[in-house]
Amino acid sequence: MRILTYFFLGLIFIMEISYSSSDECQQETARLRVQLKTLEERVFSQQHLIQTLRRQRTEQLAVDRETLHDLGDQNYKDCAQIFNAGNKGNGFYNIRPLASPGLIRVYCDMTEGGGWTVIQRRSDGSQRFNNSWAEYKQGFGDQQSTTGEFWLGNDNIHYLTSQGDYKLRINMADFEGAQRYAEYKIFKVADEKEFYQLQFGEFSGDSGDSLSGTYHPEVQWWASHQGMKFSTYDKDNDRYQRNCAQEDKGGWWFNRCHSANLNGYYYGGAYSDVTDSGVVWYTWHGWWYSLKTVIMKIRPLDFEPNTV
Repeated sequence: MRILTYFFLGLIFIMEISYSSSDECQQETARLRVQLKTLEERVFSQQHLIQTLRRQRTEQLAVDRETLHDLGDQNYKDCAQIFNAGNKGNGFYNIRPLASPGLIRVYCDMTEGGGWTVIQRRSDGSQRFNNSWAEYKQGFGDQQSTTGEFWLGNDNIHYLTSQGDYKLRINMADFEGAQRYAEYKIFKVADEKEFYQLQFGEFSGDSGDSLSGTYHPEVQWWASHQGMKFSTYDKDNDRYQRNCAQEDKGGWWFNRCHSANLNGYYYGGAYSDVTDSGVVWYTWHGWWYSLKTVIMKIRPLDFEPNTV
């Protein structure tokens, strides 16, 4: 804006010196002054709008942030224990799974029966999921906001699921407002020495069973995620001759390559790409539709809510 102002003022000054006696020049000078004033008003309006949007965004983030629930010195191994200890509110808590060397900040979802520990969330595409092995190992993303995107970390997921039998629930939504879910009776992730190998049990839900690949017997050998090791762009553990994680833009338990990739690229609905690299759940929307929201959460298989 300052440069444009100087430009117009300089142009006006030159014209006034060169043609001060000319009526035509005076008219042109007046026109340029009006144009300059209009430009200044437009830029001022845009700057005001930007400041307003920034303030609104800051205020929204302040509302969206959720403080950590203080549980004192008591250690809980997961959100199920927290729920049954009388803490029924959604939000962030510190837990300490039995094998964990320290406390882990987690989001506890106390809906749908309560006691769910959230291990992944996709909501708006703000977080990059095409991350390294080290980042997936430790976890990444926004664990301050109630809608933030994150991955809890493969080590942490292993610590949780090594404590006993856990079930997995996946809640999904598309950009047309429809929702689906998938549940797996058993969900286990091995340790890093075993490359975070995945094991899961019987499916139920209305989304279709994309993890097992049983929707078609001819593709199950390459589409099933049962027993798959975790892969990232810098550590290729899949069964494909190339790197599935690199091609499909996210770390996951790839086979050759997938029928589910909930850590894929956030396209925002139907998309086209060289590979099926979106946030994909094949048995609901196929390979060429990227989902709007995904929440992966776990709790003990034998969980019984304490309603007292």
